[in-house]
Amino acid sequence: MARDGSMVEREIESEYMNETFTINIYRPENYSTLYKYHLCIVQDGDDYYQLGRLARVSDKLHKEGKIENTIFCGIHYKDRDDRWHKYHPESDKQEDYMKFLRFEVVPVLDKELPSYHVKSCRALMGDSLGGTVSLMTALKYPNTFGKVIMQSPYYDERVEKLIKETDEIETMSIYHTIGLDEEEVETTYGDIDDFLNPNRDMNNLLEERVSDYTYKELEGNHTWKQWQKDLPNAIENIFGK
Repeated sequence: MARDGSMVEREIESEYMNETFTINIYRPENYSTLYKYHLCIVQDGDDYYQLGRLARVSDKLHKEGKIENTIFCGIHYKDRDDRWHKYHPESDKQEDYMKFLRFEVVPVLDKELPSYHVKSCRALMGDSLGGTVSLMTALKYPNTFGKVIMQSPYYDERVEKLIKETDEIETMSIYHTIGLDEEEVETTYGDIDDFLNPNRDMNNLLEERVSDYTYKELEGNHTWKQWQKDLPNAIENIFGK
């Protein structure tokens, strides 16, 4: 199916991560440097484009006039092991990955794209561990990122600590979902973890601290079937007019 918008690629040589990243940038139909755009930086980028049908969702919501002019910027991982090391709170690379997002990705996008250059117009999005690193990056750099979409994020005491320590979280906009069948989720290295009840704990904490916060428990499990179905709701919630 033909796209209404256009996809372009940009490469970023990361000093923090010591590797070259390809950023897949999806611009809406009638994109023009005469306009200003919101930015959504997407972890698991290829998964969101292929399994989440992100480009199609963007086309539909823009055409229906339901969201502000928004550009999606997808960043992908090499493999499952690489993903864990970049996204997981216990990993050796997560800290550098968050610095990469803040100090290397944002400056490139702000230079090349006609964005607003303010935190209220920059979002981070991801599923599972991608949602976790999105939230943690926003909490670590609250003056840069003001919005988060996280679908079925992993939650532990490190995430809890960061939520409690970040005063600026009150002014953020956060969209948060979890599936009702996510009590037994197989993780990267074969362990079985309960995602549902820890996400309920996170919901209780975020409800206390975030003024613009949406939480939903959905029918489904830890799969793209659930996340893709809810993706239009998530994007309209965060970028809606």
